[in-house]
Amino acid sequence: MATNENRRSVGDVAARQLANTTKTVPQLSVITPRWLVQLLSWVPVESGTYRVNQVKNELDIEVACGSRDERKLPETFVDYVEKPREYTLSAISTVVDVHTRVSDLYSHPHDQIREQLRLTVEKVKERQESELINNADYGLLHNVKSPFKLKVRKAAPTPDDLDELLALVWKEPAFFLAHPRAIAAFGRECTRRGVPPPTTTMFGSPFLTWRGIPLVPTDKLGIDAAGKTSILLMRTGEKKQGVVGLFQPGLPGEQTPGLSVRFMGIDRNSIASYLISLYCSAAVLTEDALGVLENVEVGHYYEYK
Repeated sequence: MATNENRRSVGDVAARQLANTTKTVPQLSVITPRWLVQLLSWVPVESGTYRVNQVKNELDIEVACGSRDERKLPETFVDYVEKPREYTLSAISTVVDVHTRVSDLYSHPHDQIREQLRLTVEKVKERQESELINNADYGLLHNVKSPFKLKVRKAAPTPDDLDELLALVWKEPAFFLAHPRAIAAFGRECTRRGVPPPTTTMFGSPFLTWRGIPLVPTDKLGIDAAGKTSILLMRTGEKKQGVVGLFQPGLPGEQTPGLSVRFMGIDRNSIASYLISLYCSAAVLTEDALGVLENVEVGHYYEYK
């Protein structure tokens, strides 16, 4: 009669040699929701250029009210800025190389080319959101006019600070944009004062709000070495003379608006190349559509790369 000590069975390590392993697609931790890209109004641009025409001097436009003598009606006209600003779309491009041997032999259960392109497109889109905020030419942080810049009264952002920002961008503001740690710092200040901010749901996710305006998080609003950052507030859309995103429609190999993937061929070394291009920019149609709260202290070093 066999005892338990004499019984033997195949071990886990050996058994796994005959078993299939369930595999995930590659995970990329830098992927974010990119709320800014989703919340902006996007305008198609012909030939890569967007001209923002503006009135030259609003005070020169004269109108009358209540006059019964038509001979006293003012004569006026609306003059335009002769050299308005033009925005040229910026290109974010990269080339993905995949050896044909790799794609031929190792594309089950996950297609190697598809995953290489998917992950690279995600990184390109992350760069797009960063450029929309930080680009030296069209980035939102660099296009806030001086009258619409505020500095925090103390260190952490308070309800008073956001109220002052709302007093500047008061014409139908759409949302605040801030680093998650800045939003957390604001939430702590609200709780300390006994006025915890309510939440709202957008895209199936909860957002803190202030005065009914959502605080939208993004890690592309960096925190400097002193632990300080900025909070943006904006109005969006062409009809509201707000902030708009710009893209080029109808690109060859278009995958999503403004983004294309094109096969470039296979070289003599059996390397297949794919060109990924994204064309975008942003425009502030009137200066009162965008304001910023500066020197917001969150006490944490962070730099987006």
